[in-house]
Amino acid sequence: MAYLLSIVMPAYNEQDCIEKVVQNWTDFLRKKFPNDKTTLIVINDGSKDKTGELLDKIKVNNPNLTVVHQKNGGHGNAVVNGYRKSLELDSEFVFQTDSDDQFVTEDFDKLWDKRNQSDFILGYREIRHDAPVRLFITKVLRGTISTVYGTYILDSNIPFRLIRGSFLRKLMAQLPDPEPFAPNIFLAVMAKKAGQEVYNIPITHKDRATGTVSIVKWNLWKVCIRSFNELLRFRMDLNDKVKSIRSTN
Repeated sequence: MAYLLSIVMPAYNEQDCIEKVVQNWTDFLRKKFPNDKTTLIVINDGSKDKTGELLDKIKVNNPNLTVVHQKNGGHGNAVVNGYRKSLELDSEFVFQTDSDDQFVTEDFDKLWDKRNQSDFILGYREIRHDAPVRLFITKVLRGTISTVYGTYILDSNIPFRLIRGSFLRKLMAQLPDPEPFAPNIFLAVMAKKAGQEVYNIPITHKDRATGTVSIVKWNLWKVCIRSFNELLRFRMDLNDKVKSIRSTN
């Protein structure tokens, strides 16, 4: 029996909130889809604290939880591996969010209600509680995508997105190799260029109360430059990849 919905959630050093976040989302799945097969897939990205230990403890009594442990590969790599796991489970829909407790389950329905209108739906952090440098880099990347691809996406890297599983499989087959630092950006660009209405739905973004941001200070700028260069290189392949996505049955 295939899964109706898999939620993909990367986690790195989130011991202070991981139990709360996992409980919130698995409780949500049981209440929202009591008669359907669903799971929360948490990818423990080589956490150095007790995140992995806590996940294994929670999993014992939580049938809606799937835990995957991996060596640290970064947020993007954890997301990609979560997507791959969701496709292994033959999920009809895949939702992705983060484990830092900055999003609320109540906003899920805003995307779910449009699931039959688009195969790729994005939230948008209208009021975003992040450091000023992160907000600036988001604007830079938004401008880069608009300039390089002629595609305007408000929040292309947002970890609050709903994707039809069959469409995600097509996107994953066209993801650049080597794997980009921020794969969610590339998936969003390809989806938009392939004709999907991403909607950019306003959702709640809370202050981060626990844990630490994994990329700070100068590393943020290095990440921005890397992502900019990856996007520039990808422009040469985009048209062929979009054709492949549209032509795949």
